Amino acid sequence: MQVSEVEVLIILAEELNMRKAAERLFVSQPALSQRLVTIEHQWGKKIFVRSTRGLALTPDGEKIIEFAKKMYSEEQELRSELTANPGEVYGTLKIAVASIMGQYWLPKVLKTFVERYPSVRVKLVTGWSSEMMRYMLEENFHIGIIRGNPDWRGERMKLFSDSLHLVDLKMTDLAQLKNNERSFIQFKSDSTYYQEILEWWQERFSSPPLTTLVVDQIETCKQMALHGIGFAILPESTIKDVNEMNKIPLTSSGGVPLVRDTWMLSTESMLELAQVQAFWDIVEEVTKETE
Repeated sequence: MQVSEVEVLIILAEELNMRKAAERLFVSQPALSQRLVTIEHQWGKKIFVRSTRGLALTPDGEKIIEFAKKMYSEEQELRSELTANPGEVYGTLKIAVASIMGQYWLPKVLKTFVERYPSVRVKLVTGWSSEMMRYMLEENFHIGIIRGNPDWRGERMKLFSDSLHLVDLKMTDLAQLKNNERSFIQFKSDSTYYQEILEWWQERFSSPPLTTLVVDQIETCKQMALHGIGFAILPESTIKDVNEMNKIPLTSSGGVPLVRDTWMLSTESMLELAQVQAFWDIVEEVTKETE
């Protein structure tokens, strides 16, 4: 089934970036661009203007997007009413998940969910925790799985605390980092993760690592450390299957372990939806089993 014009417009307005919107819609940028041209032709109005920095809404576009959002909201409410069936869970479940969780934690949980509730359609987006938090604050998703300590006033459940480890083929003690010439391999993440590592480093050492390599994904970072290219600092959940490297837990100067918490977020109103409550309950089951 084709994505509706309403969804195309809403996502373009949310992202104001053709590439990011195309990724969320699972279409190519040229296809999305042509789709937008067709929609604007049908309206007889310019909805967006393009610049080197992305997209911007025109005054007419603002009115059209407002109308599209109202149509989408009314359509979703109607669909929920039409599919309501006592004893069976229907509908769409929209989840925004931090990339690390999407790779290492979510598959097992999602497998259980789709097997138990095959009539629920799952929509999933992954990315940095800061991006996923923005989606939740804008109320675009039912469930958010966020790393760090999110400022959230709605419903929340702490899933686990993930200790941070220095991993390396050669070093066996943190003291060996001083005057060490090995490369520090980092993976791109949100600012809060970088800040935690930076503060820990500055607390212990007077100068930064001699050489830093930055890669795009945590798995790439792990593989480079496994091949002896340098050392990395990784969450415990990502290295449980690794036995070839030394894993040294990070602690503060006071001896407190450095951890990265993971939270599940939603709202009271979202949890009134059967499919959302069902997912929440399954996560709660899985969390208790792993404690």
